[in-house]
Amino acid sequence: MGIPISGDGICTKLQSWWTQASPDNAMGIIKLIFPCILCWEIWKEQNRRELSSGEHNGDYSAENLTNQPMMCNEARKQSERCCGKHGIFSHEVLHNGEIDSDTEMVNNKFMRKASFKLSWWCKGEKSDQHKHDIVSFERGNITTAERSSKQISLKWESHPQTVLILTKPNSTSVRILCADMVRWLREQKKMEIFVEPRVKVELMTESPNFDFVQTWKDDKETLLLHTNVDLVVTLGGDGTVLWAASLFKGPIPPVVPFSLGSLGFMTPFHSEQYRECLDSILRGPFSITLRHRLQCHVIRDAAKSEYESEEPILVLNEVTIDRGISSFLTNLECYSDSSFVTCVQGDGLILSTTSGSTAYSLAAGGSMVHPQVPGILFTPICPHSLSFRPLILPEHVTLRVQVPFNSRGHAWASFDGKDRKQLAPGDALVVSMAPCPVPTACQVDSTSDFLRSIHEGLHWNLRKTQSFEGPRDL
Repeated sequence: MGIPISGDGICTKLQSWWTQASPDNAMGIIKLIFPCILCWEIWKEQNRRELSSGEHNGDYSAENLTNQPMMCNEARKQSERCCGKHGIFSHEVLHNGEIDSDTEMVNNKFMRKASFKLSWWCKGEKSDQHKHDIVSFERGNITTAERSSKQISLKWESHPQTVLILTKPNSTSVRILCADMVRWLREQKKMEIFVEPRVKVELMTESPNFDFVQTWKDDKETLLLHTNVDLVVTLGGDGTVLWAASLFKGPIPPVVPFSLGSLGFMTPFHSEQYRECLDSILRGPFSITLRHRLQCHVIRDAAKSEYESEEPILVLNEVTIDRGISSFLTNLECYSDSSFVTCVQGDGLILSTTSGSTAYSLAAGGSMVHPQVPGILFTPICPHSLSFRPLILPEHVTLRVQVPFNSRGHAWASFDGKDRKQLAPGDALVVSMAPCPVPTACQVDSTSDFLRSIHEGLHWNLRKTQSFEGPRDL
């Protein structure tokens, strides 16, 4: 017989190691003992099941434990699957905003979110190069990867189980399509379905058989949507995509936008083929566009520091600072980090994402930019100057737009066309890139979808072809 193993003895030994460890070695001990603890728990659970079934041989020796390499390998795999290679969760089991690692409770009570993996590929060839490997320094030479030519592909690692459907209001065709899509996803794909409270009422009015559809009751439940939803489907135009993005203040699941609006730069899918499209999306892999958002803070003049700001607001298109109903020119002082940019005198200023470059910024004379180009568009609105041209600033800058004390009037800030806030003299708006982008599914790939949208939506560079008849070079 080997040396008996006691759970209390292991805990006592681990506690002794911890109290004798220096702070520098604490993390190393954690990395060392975590697989051991997990291995012990797996071994203990296996023995409990064998005892309950009457098949256990009664040997609790260390020799018996060391003769189970497969058990340790399983513990190591579970450890890597939980924490990832670099300590990052590849998937989480969430309940009421808390992470629970108890395997039995996961299997019996909680719903595991679908996990997925993102990969970068270039010119049809897949690549495992991550974003932080863009710049390399080897043998004294600096080289960069062609980031703009890389497409991003999403591959499901577990099957998606829950979908959120968001619809454009006051549309009969959208309401009919939504009911048909809900029925198909439930019957054919066996998926759990969330809708807005308004849509739940419409579905229940049509038929009581839609009682399986879930919704939320208040803002607190809305904040937990990202923990329950694997996929978001929008039925409408770009405005519906903006509404979907506004529901998620942090991480947002992949969005599949169907075009049922008047203009759609972000809605590449056609509703007529929604079954084929969703079937392909649910199987994966598929290309996505990571659409960056801007994070906006309003800081009042009475604030003692910049940390005393109002609740941050996320925008997918743009934040606009204009003169509102005032007849005076807007006077705005603009800074990029600690550098003075300019003083805007005109109708106002647009700070836009590259996804919003085809919206208000375009109408004000800004350039159209590919949505995956990282940057912030700085576009004036009717500037009282002949030399004020739009800028495109890098994604890492923090912009501060302040109303000076000598301004003749107030300014107004609007966020994706709503939630207007008044800015008095001394108030400031601080804008930076938000950490969580909006991943939207592509019909083909990011570049093809972008070019198709400006051709079809704006008739970009559409003109009659020059006749071949006429003077020619000799």
